[in-house]
Amino acid sequence: MVRGKTQMKRIENAASRQVTFSKRRNGLLKKAFELSVLCDAEVALIIFSPRGKLYEFSSSCMSKTIERYQKRCKDQGLNGKSEGTNQHVKEDTQSLEKKLELLEVSKRKLLGDGLELCPIDELQQVENQLERSLAKIRARKNQLFREQIEQLREQEKSHLEENAKLRAKCGLPPLHPSSKQREVNRRSLDVETELFIGPPKR
Repeated sequence: MVRGKTQMKRIENAASRQVTFSKRRNGLLKKAFELSVLCDAEVALIIFSPRGKLYEFSSSCMSKTIERYQKRCKDQGLNGKSEGTNQHVKEDTQSLEKKLELLEVSKRKLLGDGLELCPIDELQQVENQLERSLAKIRARKNQLFREQIEQLREQEKSHLEENAKLRAKCGLPPLHPSSKQREVNRRSLDVETELFIGPPKR
């Protein structure tokens, strides 16, 4: 009688399922025993039946085999994470080194060094970048000048008010500067701060 090929799916008949479980369980335990004896391998086998009954085989102490297995899994997990972390750190380091090198090259060009091999379009870019930087510097400097002038005007106003109060206490008439003197004072405070870089105008 020819044996048919068994389909790998759950056996629906409960009695047939129990018979198959018993036969294959015994065969699996026998194979585990043979593997441990013939090959001197450390084998541990744990089986739970559908009803929750435990069947086990161990060529040595089961708890020691499980402990050895858990330790090996832990070591492999740590090694995998360590290798992944090291690779990530290596890639980050290489990327930072490239960025640092590019920044150093850009810095030297802005200082006027290493321009011998630069084409015209790159030189134009460097010049435009310097002009933009210079415009920002001038704008910031002018802003600081305006703030200082405003502070000086506030101080002048405060001093004039204090002077008027002191003159009133002393019984002296208040000062009334002429319009010409006020114009001179205003012009003295309006400081020209715009710079010009280049040859002097003829």
